[in-house]
Amino acid sequence: MDRFEYQDGELYCEEVSVEEICRDVGTPVYIYSHGTILDHYTKLERAFSEIDHLICFSIKSNSNLAVIRSLVKAGSGVDIVSGGELYRALRAGADPRKIVYASVGKTYDEIRAALETGILMFNVESRPEAEAIDKVAGEMGVKAKVAFRINPDVDPHTHKHITTGKKETKFGIPIDRALETYIWARENLKSLDICGVHCHIGSQITSVQPYVKALSKIVLLVEDLRRAGFQINMLNIGGGLGIIYRDETPSTADDFAEATLPYIKKTGCKLLLEPGRFIVGNAGILATEVIYVKRTPTKNFLIVDAAMNDLIRPAFYDSYHRILPIKIRTDRKDLFDVVGPVCETGDYFAKDREVNLVEPGEFLAIFSAGAYGFTMSSNYNSRPRAAEVMVIDDRYYIVRKRETYLDLIRGEAIPGELM
Repeated sequence: MDRFEYQDGELYCEEVSVEEICRDVGTPVYIYSHGTILDHYTKLERAFSEIDHLICFSIKSNSNLAVIRSLVKAGSGVDIVSGGELYRALRAGADPRKIVYASVGKTYDEIRAALETGILMFNVESRPEAEAIDKVAGEMGVKAKVAFRINPDVDPHTHKHITTGKKETKFGIPIDRALETYIWARENLKSLDICGVHCHIGSQITSVQPYVKALSKIVLLVEDLRRAGFQINMLNIGGGLGIIYRDETPSTADDFAEATLPYIKKTGCKLLLEPGRFIVGNAGILATEVIYVKRTPTKNFLIVDAAMNDLIRPAFYDSYHRILPIKIRTDRKDLFDVVGPVCETGDYFAKDREVNLVEPGEFLAIFSAGAYGFTMSSNYNSRPRAAEVMVIDDRYYIVRKRETYLDLIRGEAIPGELM
């Protein structure tokens, strides 16, 4: 469920006209529903309320400060994967004791900054990374809390680019090497506090079965670790819960909890979750203006002012996003490719899509754009990045200004020899 709905043929976000935002702020523009964000967070909170748990919002899905702040204010922790995300989390007021740090390539500087901040723990991806964290923590005279990320070799049945729990991916410790890795770390790395197990198998997962399969393996590992003398009290099962883009039937928060709680309870651990898409995916749209309607003997095109640099998911993942007029003035439809101005054949949002007839100057809404939308945008073709807006009840706020041409060249310089 989300809080985008049509009233007399006109799209509203909560109580605000989307067309009003487009005309006032310009396009392309990302629009987020604050109420939807909190609704989805609350569903997970309630689903796992019977056990000790911490939801850590995955900043990589949407790193806007207002989005992070909305969740932090509601009690959420955060999941980060870079020094930049740590900086954002702190600027948004996140409690360092609710920050978990993933990523396969943490640098020494990033590790040091996280330890200085006093984050909750690191998810450790490899032996070399464990050695790096131990070295930095030793130099600082502190203990670093860690959970090794375990790769359970489970197929989450999602797109290959967002599958992370198969043995051939770059992520985590193979589960058949896990116990020996924990023992190796205890014997050799004295500045680590080894207190958890982490497992994240992928993204946009629409069935609970891959989680159940992974957890059945992880529970056995926790038992083996405790028999070996490890005090494991944190179990992080990652994120990856899917949403509806088209006709998917993803698990609800309650279904997910019902399927996983028996395994989690068996460990007696505090649960950590790292959802991103589930919370913000359907809480955002990308609004764009139609520039031209181009008809050829072969294809019809709606050329819009948003492009693949603004929302790369269709080009990168061949993903489906619903596309509807922001103001529906006719029920007549035709087949179109909805494309942007970027000089790439892959610059499209939809192919051979039946869309309501629109004219240049009218606006389209690209739905389910709240996750991995702006965060994956770029300045390709020297295009300034879009504005971001958050709607709270009957008011909207610009939470990121549109970039200017000056922003495009900020930090660049021409050598004096070329002047």
